Amino acid sequence: MTFTVITMALVMGTVVWWLIRQTINIEPWTAEESTLHINNVGFVNESNNNHAPSVKIGLGVFLAVATSLFALFISAYFIRMELSDWRPVEEPIILWANTALLIMGSICLQWAVVSERRGKLNNMKTGLLSGGLFAIAFVLGQLIAWSQLAGSGLYLNSNPASTFFYVLTAMHGIHILGGVFAWGKTLIRSLSMTDHGQVSLGVELCATYWHFLLVIWLILFALLSST
Repeated sequence: MTFTVITMALVMGTVVWWLIRQTINIEPWTAEESTLHINNVGFVNESNNNHAPSVKIGLGVFLAVATSLFALFISAYFIRMELSDWRPVEEPIILWANTALLIMGSICLQWAVVSERRGKLNNMKTGLLSGGLFAIAFVLGQLIAWSQLAGSGLYLNSNPASTFFYVLTAMHGIHILGGVFAWGKTLIRSLSMTDHGQVSLGVELCATYWHFLLVIWLILFALLSST
């Protein structure tokens, strides 16, 4: 339990650090100049200098809230497993393959970020597409794991351990699906490349979100496998 708590604290600390970094990187004079330029020229679109930091801060706040939510469920998991009716669940072997899929998705999205910064747009699109497909495959793999668990006679209400397995994996899966929705929007923008700034920001945020969910899953997987 101590290791898991320390790890979750490190995740929270990293999110807070990233959030603070995005906040202090905002230059008020740059935002003001950008706004004046838009007003004089008559553009309607919001300035990227203004929009990008606000979106990053929004993601940071969401990640902090999500970290707190997972931490609460993990704490409840440790408390509940101390009771006498707890019966450990043997996790489906496919979870190992699912973990590999999520790792590959995170690697592909990081490749997309690096490729975009280097101006290699074809590589960026390939990395972005591959990262999302790996994530979708991960979700399908989790559904197979549920099916295998149910096939062995373990359902949501079979015992507290199986309940937590379904709840924790479902909660993580919902977060993945939310990321897939944002990934889909970014992918559509990347195909037309009508707004390079929005595509660049979208790829960066998708990668950040995927890295976060990968860390959370590794914690959950280690927890479920060891108990």
